[in-house]
Amino acid sequence: MATGLSLHVGLNGVDPARYEGWEGTLNACENDARDMARLARTAGFETTTLLTGEGTVANVTSVLRAAAARLVPGDILLFSYSGHGGQVPDVTGPDDEPDALDETLVLHDRQFLDDELQQAFRAFAEGVRIVALLDCCHSGSGIELPGGAPEESTGRFMPEPWQRRLYERDRSYLEDLQRTLAKDAAAGGRGHDALLVSACQDDQVAADGDVNGAFTGALLRVWDGGAFQGGYRAFHRDIRRLLPPTQSPNLYLTGNPAPDFLDQRPFTI
Repeated sequence: MATGLSLHVGLNGVDPARYEGWEGTLNACENDARDMARLARTAGFETTTLLTGEGTVANVTSVLRAAAARLVPGDILLFSYSGHGGQVPDVTGPDDEPDALDETLVLHDRQFLDDELQQAFRAFAEGVRIVALLDCCHSGSGIELPGGAPEESTGRFMPEPWQRRLYERDRSYLEDLQRTLAKDAAAGGRGHDALLVSACQDDQVAADGDVNGAFTGALLRVWDGGAFQGGYRAFHRDIRRLLPPTQSPNLYLTGNPAPDFLDQRPFTI
């Protein structure tokens, strides 16, 4: 019998001491994580939930590392993140990121590069199904905006002045990390087979909400307590229909996920 493990991260804020005084206050991200964990438990997953101050790089990578050590081919990992998303210049070349930007998850203590998430996923055995759900800005290829940030306060983006300030502060560290991760990926050979459904495209922002984020709220409506019966493509399509063109959820694949995986009802163990 297959095993399903899930990790749900929801941050309603970040550590201002690590983000140059920015607190990154949001409303609904902890609710998103709790609701996704509840959905996963109902589907038979063993769940871990990390909320706000628990959502550190060390904690996230520790849970993923433990899951990679445990899951075997035929098992499934579900990873959901709700919080701010950011972008930093990618120094490894346009072949890695066509827009020359790495997307980030804005964890409590620092930004977590999409390359770092990819590295964590590569630790899983070939044949483990990986599903990632990212409810944050700039998340279209987040398992891999130039200019000013939008003015609305409900977006899950890090304001451009803080992005610029933090990048200048951490530039040397981030560039060294990007180059190291690129070398590790090239030396590793096999990629990981993963499926991402994201809140928006890389050049878009994702809306927060009073109860759930716009993406997570739409996902829960489509899921309808488990009444949904289609595959992942239909799941993505139906979520997208509930959101405006300014926030277009993305279906993004890495590696070569098997067709029967894509056709499975979401969250099938």
